[in-house]
Amino acid sequence: MKKALIMILAYNAEKHIASVLDRIPEKLFNNPEYESEIVVIDDCSKDATSRVAKNYIETSKRPIKLLRNQTNQGYGGNQKIGYNYAIENNFDAVVMVHGDGQYPPEFIDQMIEPILREQADAVFGSRMLNKKDALAGGMPKYKFVGNIVLTTVQNLFLGSRLSEFHSGFRAYGVAALKKIPFGCNSNVFHFDTDIIIQLVDNKLVIKEIPIPTRYGDEVCHVNGMRYALDVMISTFISRIQKCGIFYDPKFDYEETLTYPDKTSFTSSHSFAIEHVGAGKNVLDIGGGEGYVSGILRSKGCKVTACDWRYNAEMLKHYDKLFTMDLNNPDFSTFGNEEFETILILDVIEHVMFPEKFLEQLHAWCAEKNPKIIITTPNIALFIQRIMLLLGQFNYGKRGTLDMTHTRLFTFASLQRLVRNAGFTIEEIKGIPIPFPLAIGDNIISRMLLKINIGLIKLSKGLFSYQIAVVAKPMPTLATLTKQAIEHGEKI
Repeated sequence: MKKALIMILAYNAEKHIASVLDRIPEKLFNNPEYESEIVVIDDCSKDATSRVAKNYIETSKRPIKLLRNQTNQGYGGNQKIGYNYAIENNFDAVVMVHGDGQYPPEFIDQMIEPILREQADAVFGSRMLNKKDALAGGMPKYKFVGNIVLTTVQNLFLGSRLSEFHSGFRAYGVAALKKIPFGCNSNVFHFDTDIIIQLVDNKLVIKEIPIPTRYGDEVCHVNGMRYALDVMISTFISRIQKCGIFYDPKFDYEETLTYPDKTSFTSSHSFAIEHVGAGKNVLDIGGGEGYVSGILRSKGCKVTACDWRYNAEMLKHYDKLFTMDLNNPDFSTFGNEEFETILILDVIEHVMFPEKFLEQLHAWCAEKNPKIIITTPNIALFIQRIMLLLGQFNYGKRGTLDMTHTRLFTFASLQRLVRNAGFTIEEIKGIPIPFPLAIGDNIISRMLLKINIGLIKLSKGLFSYQIAVVAKPMPTLATLTKQAIEHGEKI
């Protein structure tokens, strides 16, 4: 049989805990499809919550267990303990009920059955599916309006369609909990927002059911303004992490990192495609997943690539693919082939010695005179400057502070690097933040791209997410000397 855990979160709930336990339907313990257990988790209450619950358990025939935290863990921290208990004891579903009686235990079966029947990964009891009922049930107007505003903004950022983000009556599939890093979430009230973001990002199925609204004499421990701010900060951070601007482990789900496709909007990828043109012979250094190559080949280009990795899936995107240690490149691998364009897209920041890398490239290609296109993150983006002001410098799996980056550049330092290696810069341009990766390719992200492009015109160094350079190799000293000799002989 499947197992369902009814988790009662309690803090200073001595007046309500017995009635909440009384209201849990008896049919949950006589169901032929699953068995249920109750766990009361007292978060180090200052009143007699544990004693009242203990007395209730001693006279009850139901399977009830009491846990009491030695120190107060907070609303989110208490949930973490309950979900970990569910995982360790092999439950299939866990439903959270507040010990103050604000949410209806009578609906527990409707919450857990879609999960046990594998129709949903999470079920939320929503007071806002029927908004008039929320007001009729006593929800204060300021909470009603705040709920709608926050939920609307969060849906917009996350691309979700929930009627309410802020109900505390929830059920989760234990299999779903195992897939997300809920242990990294906030220990306070916006834990509920963090876990929704994790569910949405992992494309887990959330179902909502309507529940009645009840406001009684329970004590509210939530600071509304602080909660709203925390909710928005958490939502915002989760989105900018998708752009690679910030990193928080609670929004890190990728076991195997692949870099995203940015060819469909203004980006380093689209910049490269535009500057290569059609029908060219291209060398793509560090080509990776081949997003740019695929479009170039559709435009009649021949694309040869070299990368640290080599596999059959990558090979599909190129005409030729070579493995190469870019920290010790051997450009003679390509022989005397005449490449018209060389792409170095988001590569030099990964190389241990980019000066040496570009000098070796110059020595190899100077006689051939190809166009060189280089892109790299801009460490001086205004967001990074603000984070530094706040004492933050957070490396992550993607973006400007990718954990694999060994060198970081500004516009000035990149220009100096390229020129010192023997190249002349024909064009340098700022690339906007990839908003479509964060909030989806929609009207809002396109509008933000246009605003960012406008700001880049005001200050490239401050508002560019990436730096794009088009360069050409200058003749080597050997070539200049030879030309001088030949010219002198003709005089």
